[in-house]
Amino acid sequence: QAPESSPPLRNEAAVRVLRGRMKGIQGHCNSCYMDAALFSLFSCTSVLDSMLFMPFPRCDRNVQGILRDEIVNPLRRTGFVRASSVMHLREQLTDKGQCSSFTNAEKDPEEFLNLIMQQILGIEPLLKLQSGGQKEQECYCYQIFMDKQEDLVVPDVQQLVERSFLSSDLKLVEIPSCFIIQMPRFGKEYKMFSKIIPSLELDITDLLLDSPRECCLCGDVATLECS
Repeated sequence: QAPESSPPLRNEAAVRVLRGRMKGIQGHCNSCYMDAALFSLFSCTSVLDSMLFMPFPRCDRNVQGILRDEIVNPLRRTGFVRASSVMHLREQLTDKGQCSSFTNAEKDPEEFLNLIMQQILGIEPLLKLQSGGQKEQECYCYQIFMDKQEDLVVPDVQQLVERSFLSSDLKLVEIPSCFIIQMPRFGKEYKMFSKIIPSLELDITDLLLDSPRECCLCGDVATLECS
C-alpha cells in the first residue's frame, strides 16, 4: 500500500517509471478489462482524481481507499501494481455489485465503470448525449459502435469517434469534463482493427450540439449542417 498520494506521471517521468519488465498492472484471472481501464484512467492524468478523494454522497470509503492506496498511488510511484491488489478491489465489487463473477470472469469495461462510478462512488455522469433530436441521455463512457469500413485499415481515435457519432446520429450536448472512449477492439474472439493509433488530441467541434461553426463556402456562421 502507498497511503501518501502521488501525482500522475508525465513526460520523461512516465517513461522512466512505466517502461520495462514488471511494469503496469499485473494481470490475473481475466482481469485485463479492469487493468487496462484503471491504467488509462489514472496513470498519467488527474482528470478523475476526484474518484480517489471526494466524499461523494453515496461514496463507499472502503472501495475508494483500496482504489487510491493499493492501486493508483503504487502505480504512480513505482509503475507496478500487484494482481492481489486488483483482486482485493474485485472482491469488494463482487460484494457491492451483487455479481459473483467479478473475481473470475471477463467483463465489459463499461459494466465495471458504471458499477464503480455510479453505484459505489456516486459520481454524476460524465457525458450527455443526444440522438436525432430525442431526449438527452447521460452516461459515464462512450463505446464506439460502427460497421466495418474497408477504407479504415489502421484508423486513429479521431476517425473512429467521428464516424461512430455520424452513424448513430449522435451529438454531445455539452463539452464533457472527461471523455472516456471504449475502442471497438475487445474480447477474445473478435477484433475489428488489428491496430488503432491514439489521437493525442481530440477535436470535438463537429460533435457538439448547437455549436456555432464556420460555413465551408462563405466563412460566415453556418446555418445548415451536411452529414
